[in-house]
Amino acid sequence: MNDEARRNIALFRYGIIAPIVSGAYDEDKSIKEFFSDTAKKTYTNPRGEDTKISASTLERWYYSYRQSGFDALIPQRRRDTGQPRKIDEDIMEQVCFLKKEYPRIPATLIHQKLIDNGTINKGDISLSTINRFVNQIKIENKYTGNKDMRRYERAHINEVWCGDSSVGPYIKIDGTKKRTYIIALLDDASRYIVGIDIFFNDTFINLMSIMKTAVTRFGRPKILNFDNGSSYKNKQMELLVARIGSTISYCAPYTPTSKAKVERWFKTLKDQWLSQLNMSDYSSIAELRETLLNYVNHYNQTIHSSLNGLCPQDRFFNESYLIKRLPEELIETTFLLEYERRVSADNVVMIDEIEYEVPYRYSKQKVTLRYSPDLSKIYVVDKHTGELTAIKLLNKQENSLIKREKVKFTGGKY
Repeated sequence: MNDEARRNIALFRYGIIAPIVSGAYDEDKSIKEFFSDTAKKTYTNPRGEDTKISASTLERWYYSYRQSGFDALIPQRRRDTGQPRKIDEDIMEQVCFLKKEYPRIPATLIHQKLIDNGTINKGDISLSTINRFVNQIKIENKYTGNKDMRRYERAHINEVWCGDSSVGPYIKIDGTKKRTYIIALLDDASRYIVGIDIFFNDTFINLMSIMKTAVTRFGRPKILNFDNGSSYKNKQMELLVARIGSTISYCAPYTPTSKAKVERWFKTLKDQWLSQLNMSDYSSIAELRETLLNYVNHYNQTIHSSLNGLCPQDRFFNESYLIKRLPEELIETTFLLEYERRVSADNVVMIDEIEYEVPYRYSKQKVTLRYSPDLSKIYVVDKHTGELTAIKLLNKQENSLIKREKVKFTGGKY
């Protein structure tokens, strides 16, 4: 089992216990009742197989997470190999298209069509891999039927944060117009904007920077509510949410949901802030950011019609006792990207075409790296303990001055 498969299993395990870890489970029920109720349900594991989890196993997972965090859910390394290849986005899109156009088409025929049209070569992707993905589509489609769409509001702060992004104004820099994007996080109960910024790209990395600032200042939410965009629904997001101990909820496309509040807020932002801008006054995104943050501060301190005479800021901090901040060291090691890389024979790995040196014991191995988007912090993860070891840029000149130890052979000269 490779590292990616092990992480997928850990994410599967966390997804099951997430309601009790994050506090999103019914507070009137005990932990034992959660384990008992959950053990009655059927889940689809990362291999696409339906399975049930015993209450004792759920309890073990929960207390392992409480004691040692997300890494405690990762299975111990084994020597088995031969895990199936992961199918890429192009193949996924074609499979989804075929299932949408021909709902009753079997996985065997989909697999053959992918071979016939040249998308895959025979033997590249197994039928069982396609079959598992088709089964996953069926599971997800179970939740796209008619739902209760009544409006609701969470009773307390930090129960749900809703995240979304919107296109911002064009700004002219060095004679070239560039589109901007605004990303925001809104607390459902108080309408308080807990995080916001403006960027030139709508990406997960930019979203992560907002989440890091918001979680540092206001603690972690029980639930993060997003749509299905690529910035929000990806493996990096799943790992991040699991490490901070929250639950993630994705809205079904084209349906009104709790995310409607942040969507309405963006409409207000455009009506009150964007419509008043004279873009000829701005020559940098930093200047635009300053006026955006000024507007948000004003909004947070303005009485809101749905908050019984309170402004979002007062409503939020009236329940400041619910803010559960994470330790600083956990923040710094959690908000990192995580990828696998192959170490060369001379102990070098590449990140964004830059060479970094890792401890010699990882030579010729596949390792897990965790690093900040700006590459100021880069760690290699110990396969057995989960310990993070900082690595540095390769310095060939410095290495050339290091005295090499000579090998001493028994009974001979050296």
